[in-house]
Amino acid sequence: MSENKKEHTIEERMELSLLYDFYGALLKENQRRMFEASILEDYNYAEIAEDEGITRQGVYDAVKRASKLLRDYEEKLGLVARFEEQKNLIKLLKSELLQMIQPEEENTNKIFEILDKLLEE
Repeated sequence: MSENKKEHTIEERMELSLLYDFYGALLKENQRRMFEASILEDYNYAEIAEDEGITRQGVYDAVKRASKLLRDYEEKLGLVARFEEQKNLIKLLKSELLQMIQPEEENTNKIFEILDKLLEE
């Protein structure tokens, strides 16, 4: 089992990946590179360390620091939470609309296409 898999569960990787989508641009370039390699591309710390010319501990620290920063940004700004809330509201709206209107109506398909597009990730 690689070091990364011991360090991050699938759920943590999904959470960090989503946080990275929103806040990754706020990280320093070297943090972005190591975070992407570890979390998004699933390289282990030894491989990243070799590419970066630093120790495995240095990679571990950089990834841990980047993860903490991403979580801190979310705590302060709440963009991911707001995104998830809006997604849930769109699902609820779609469900309510399905109960109110006939799916065969001419404009209905366009409405549901728009809602589906909004729900795509």
